[in-house]
Amino acid sequence: MPSEFCPRAVHASDSEPAAPGRAHPKKSLGQHFLRDEGACRRIVDLARVEAGDQVLEIGPGRGALTRFLRPLPWSRLILVEKDDALAAEHAARPLPGLQVVHGDALAFDWTSLAGGWKIVGNLPYNVASPLMWDIVSRVPELRRAVFMIQKEVADRILAEPGGRAYGALSAWMRSFVVPARGFTLGPAAFSPPPKVDSAVVTLTPLPPEQRPQRPDALAVLIKVCFGRRRKQLQGILRRAFPDLPTADILTDLNLKPDRRPETLTPQDFQRLADKVLPPAADTAHETT
Repeated sequence: MPSEFCPRAVHASDSEPAAPGRAHPKKSLGQHFLRDEGACRRIVDLARVEAGDQVLEIGPGRGALTRFLRPLPWSRLILVEKDDALAAEHAARPLPGLQVVHGDALAFDWTSLAGGWKIVGNLPYNVASPLMWDIVSRVPELRRAVFMIQKEVADRILAEPGGRAYGALSAWMRSFVVPARGFTLGPAAFSPPPKVDSAVVTLTPLPPEQRPQRPDALAVLIKVCFGRRRKQLQGILRRAFPDLPTADILTDLNLKPDRRPETLTPQDFQRLADKVLPPAADTAHETT
C-alpha cells in the first residue's frame, strides 16, 4: 500500500454520490447492500469524522456510506473493496487523499495504518467477527470504529460476563474497546434482505494502559477456555497446561477453581494469561 497520500481539500463538488453502480449482490461475497439512506447518514454521523481525520471504509459496495463520507473534511480515505467491478467503479472517481484498495479486508495489513484512524463499514456477516477481532487488536492507533453487523454478533460483543451471549468474542473485544449499540435495522433496509436483523455498534478504544500488553497470549487463553466453556476453570487449565501449578495460580489470582469461562471478566483473562502463558509460551500454544 502506498505510504504517501495527498492532503485533501474540501470542495462543494465533492458531495456527489460515489460509485452508484447497480452491480448485483454476490452471495459468495456475503453482499447485502444497505439501501436505507437515513441509516447510512446515521452510521457516518456516528463515526464523528473531523477535519484531518484518516478514515477507512471496509466494503464500500455501491457507495451507500461512501457518498456521505466523500464530502467530509478527512485528510485520507481508504476504501477496501473485494469485488472487482465495484473496486473499479470507486477507483474511477478519484479525489485527493482517496485510495481504493482492491482486495480482501481479511488479508489487509492493519498494522500498516500509521497514525490515528477511524474505521467504518457494513460488514459481511460471514467475516464480521474475525475482521473485528483483528482490527481492535492490530490497528496501532484506532480512534473509533462503527460497524453494521448481524444483531446476534452485536449482542455477543455487548454481553456482560455471566450472560448467555458472553463468549470469546465478548471477552476479546472488551479487552480493547468499549462497545456501544447504535441502532438496529430490519431486513428490509438491505438488498437483498438478509434473514436476520442487523445492528450498528460503535467501538471506542480503551486507554493504552488498560489494553492487553500481550494480546497473543490472551487470544490463546480465551480460545482454550471458551473451547470448553461448560467445564470448570481448573479442569480446563489442567488439560491445556498439564505442567503448570494450576491450583496455586488460581489461588494467587483469587479465582475459584469451579468458575466457568463465561463468568470471567476481560481483566480476569488478562491476569490469567500472564500467569499461564509466560512470554516464551506465547507461540507454543497458538490456537490450541
